[in-house]
Amino acid sequence: MSTRLHPDIEKAYRVLDTGEPVPFELASALGRLAGSEVLDLVSLANKVRSRYAPGEGDGVHACSIMNAKSGVCGENCRFCAQSRHNSAEVEVYGLVDESKVLEQARSLHGHGVGHFGIVTSGYGYLKVTPEFERILAIIDLLHRELPGLKVCASLGVLGDEPAAELARHGIAHYNINIQVDPGRYGELIADTHAVDERIETIRRLRANGIAVCCGGIIGTGETMQERIAMIFALRELDVSVIPLNVLVPIDGTPLEGAAPVPVTEIAKTFAICRLAHPAKIIKFAAGRETVMKDFQGLLMLAGANGLLTGGYLTTRGRDMAADRQFAGQIGSFS
Repeated sequence: MSTRLHPDIEKAYRVLDTGEPVPFELASALGRLAGSEVLDLVSLANKVRSRYAPGEGDGVHACSIMNAKSGVCGENCRFCAQSRHNSAEVEVYGLVDESKVLEQARSLHGHGVGHFGIVTSGYGYLKVTPEFERILAIIDLLHRELPGLKVCASLGVLGDEPAAELARHGIAHYNINIQVDPGRYGELIADTHAVDERIETIRRLRANGIAVCCGGIIGTGETMQERIAMIFALRELDVSVIPLNVLVPIDGTPLEGAAPVPVTEIAKTFAICRLAHPAKIIKFAAGRETVMKDFQGLLMLAGANGLLTGGYLTTRGRDMAADRQFAGQIGSFS
């Protein structure tokens, strides 16, 4: 005896047949599904991932990051331990020596991680400063010493000249998240800068031919419909990689007591993101091992085809050996 699918899921199956993303109205309807219908939605998202976004080399896109400059950031992002507006305990240091970056990149590359991201705290770089020139030199060093490693960066808001320099130095991806529905950024994330500054950086990067890694956080107080609005804002920006983070509440930040988002809501978010971005890399980032625990496999099956492995910026990450075994059940590291 067969059970009919929910009519909205039946409509969404057109994505599997054509590869065309779901329209906003249908995505909004899918966001209201509940119960066993969520598993039907997850199943569809996994089929779409398998057909249109199997991963690099038919595997799992794996990346890792290094916190190359930590703490005393002047921005007031509500989730972040590195903001000087918050009272979280975090290690503080300036831009690390290039030898330390090379050492960590070499270790990660040896574990099979193909993408390595250099991350710095702070607003960003509107001009090419001496510190920015040091970052460019580190990028060049990694390219020389580790051929084949795709060097990425997350350095905040960029001006025209820094964006052009990153392109000239062969950056693979640049990460800058919009975090939430742009209309709620000032309320849910930060008001010391505007989301439009981030969006303009994305446009500068794309104008220079740099692939953009841009996503958001689930669990800052947003609604499901606002998550969908973020997903469609990312579609308008045509980013290449979409990292989805599940909030890890950190003591000393305004979101330290944030209520966890139900697993079904997170699974719907991943699945709808896949249906709205059939062929993109959707990366399961923070929150895999600390918040999702036993459910992280479900979210990978909800359409994700990438993961962030190793440590994060100020919270522990998942052991790379464990991630290798985990990814082996889905594909292989790329």
